[in-house]
Amino acid sequence: MDVGAPLCGRPSIDGRPRRAAPTENMRFLKTTDKNFEKQFLKIADRGEALARGVEQTVRKILAAVRRRGDKALFQFTRRFDRFAVSVRNLEVKPREVRAAYRTLSREDLSALKVAARRIHDFHHRIGLKDWSYRKGGVSLGQKVTPLDRVGLYVPGGKAAYPSTVLMNAIPASVAGVGEIVMVTPCPNGVLNPYVLVASDLAGVDRIFKVGGAQAVGALAYGTKSVPRVDKIVGPGNIFVAVAKRQVFGQVDIDMVAGPSEVVVVSDGRSNPAWAAADLLSQAEHDERASAVLITWSRTFADAVNREVERILKKLPRAGIARRSLADRGAVIVARSAEEAAGLVNRLAPEHLELAVKNPRGLLKKIRHAGAVFLGPLTTESFGDYLAGPNHVLPTGGTARFSSPLSTLDFLKFSSVIECGPAAVKKLGPAVAHLAELEGLHAHALAMRLRMM
Repeated sequence: MDVGAPLCGRPSIDGRPRRAAPTENMRFLKTTDKNFEKQFLKIADRGEALARGVEQTVRKILAAVRRRGDKALFQFTRRFDRFAVSVRNLEVKPREVRAAYRTLSREDLSALKVAARRIHDFHHRIGLKDWSYRKGGVSLGQKVTPLDRVGLYVPGGKAAYPSTVLMNAIPASVAGVGEIVMVTPCPNGVLNPYVLVASDLAGVDRIFKVGGAQAVGALAYGTKSVPRVDKIVGPGNIFVAVAKRQVFGQVDIDMVAGPSEVVVVSDGRSNPAWAAADLLSQAEHDERASAVLITWSRTFADAVNREVERILKKLPRAGIARRSLADRGAVIVARSAEEAAGLVNRLAPEHLELAVKNPRGLLKKIRHAGAVFLGPLTTESFGDYLAGPNHVLPTGGTARFSSPLSTLDFLKFSSVIECGPAAVKKLGPAVAHLAELEGLHAHALAMRLRMM
């Protein structure tokens, strides 16, 4: 990954010379600036089109898996993951999971269990049950049914993402999904032990050693070895994201997630190092991540910038973080908490930290955010791993109309209607009349026949 050279000394976004060191990390905006609206729109419009070349490549991979099944799946896995997969070694065996447990330290296992328990407890409270009521001779209700089979994509390779397994699989398990199938790439045939143990704790039923667009295709269409699922969830690279988008309709998907993002709102009373670390926790994800500080204290804004530079010097992923902050980071000095809340609602961020004296009061003014963290002590990192609510959140401003992944995503709802004689007599004429208004005379007849 090319992270580029540190971008210190870069001119400001409006072309004017930057102030000294405190504001060199991120663009610095004030809501009173004449060109503020133009520059703010550049921050708000953080959606990025998927690479054109990827679309066609993914389409070909999916078509091959749909047409040739296992044969194509194995071929792509050998090519992209350098792993000679076959029917014999495609699926993870129970002994491999047991072996993974033996590689974890007591502290590793304890942390995973704490996270699994807290995530389970939170999502257990979300699930809905059947309900009904009766009025005027009509019984109305809703039947709640879990999905039959769900596919979970988990990134593989050098990176370990056990939290991804827990956050995606546990809500499905709590919802009562019939079978949870996981796919994960295994470059050179290497399985990640943390991912395997997390999958066992989360209730995953079957695991297949495949990844990429070809794994998404296998889950969407089914092959001789990999069962077809009803919904695919979980993050991945651009090929996985494009593949999920292309198979949507054949199966359901959770979302097409974009780069991670955070907005920190501060009244200037908290530790600037905390705010700086929270901004960097998103910036270190990748160069396209977005980290924004909104405050009505210019002194605090400058202090945070100094802390960002100090912490950057110690981060292993400093190059990535610098690029992210330079390209997509910002410090915004607002005039008040009310104005800050308005800016937040326009950004509709994935993560929102309200590091203010009265966070619940400010929360009342917030309409759009994926997850909200109240008070200076509540870092976004807590939510990423084991607070309980899901860390699979809407990005790119989609929090305006979508919600975090939860138990509800693994349930479907059927309306239940029962009509008695009294209701037919009382409501039937209106039904027939409305049908005839729309020119659907068989609809009207079906109702009138019952009114006789």
